[in-house]
Amino acid sequence: MATTQIAPAAQRPLPPATGRAGFGDALRSEFTKIKSTRSTYWTLLALVVVCVGIGALACAGTASHPQGVSSANFDATQQSLAGLYVGQLVIAALGALTITSEYSTGMIRTSLSVQPRRGVVFAAKAAVFALVTLVTGLIASFASFFVGQAILSSHHLSATFGEPNVLRAVIGGALFLTACGMLAYGLGAILRHTAAAITAAIGLLFVLTVLVQFLPQSWQDNVDKWMPALAGSQIWVSKAAGAGAHQFPAWGGFAVLAGYAAVAIIAGLVCFRTRDA
Repeated sequence: MATTQIAPAAQRPLPPATGRAGFGDALRSEFTKIKSTRSTYWTLLALVVVCVGIGALACAGTASHPQGVSSANFDATQQSLAGLYVGQLVIAALGALTITSEYSTGMIRTSLSVQPRRGVVFAAKAAVFALVTLVTGLIASFASFFVGQAILSSHHLSATFGEPNVLRAVIGGALFLTACGMLAYGLGAILRHTAAAITAAIGLLFVLTVLVQFLPQSWQDNVDKWMPALAGSQIWVSKAAGAGAHQFPAWGGFAVLAGYAAVAIIAGLVCFRTRDA
């Protein structure tokens, strides 16, 4: 009587794979990547420390010289969020690194071999980075606000969430950081080089803002409101500017910054899908 030999488990053929990796799988993969990168934690921690620290220093400076400061015109919320001016540069660097680091290490080819649908990979990276940035930005903005108002309260210059536009301004600080990070993410996809992408992001967000100040005043009135960082910063201002101001209102200014980010992301997606890895 013939006997049937059973092949060892190691020699049995694996069952054929069914289905294909979807957007949810890509999201989990990107979360794993960002959690396993130690530099991400340090950068996000630096973002919070910078925002809270600079905001506290700005409020301490005002509290030490309160003469001439009118509580009616003084924007205590904006003062406590002053660290966002530097925080935007920190998150821009992380936004660029989110995609350029895989090009520098060659891991992008591995990612695309696992998930060949490039649009899914690009969208998953953007979604995970945006979520992480938004959460960290909320922590930084609320912490900056509470620390700053505690410093200003001794001179009765502090603000509360019950006042008009204060809560919007604090949440707006997180939205501002997220938009700056997404702008840098798009530039990273376009340039695919870390130093170049960070330089381009800093140039667009910071250097260009400084250069505009050297234009004649009549030009500044029409140009500076279109600068991404200046326009976007209106979202974390709680008191309307004076009659001579030429900036967009809060959500209008944020829309300008978001428009820059959207253009960069769309251009980055086109480059990501059409160029070789």
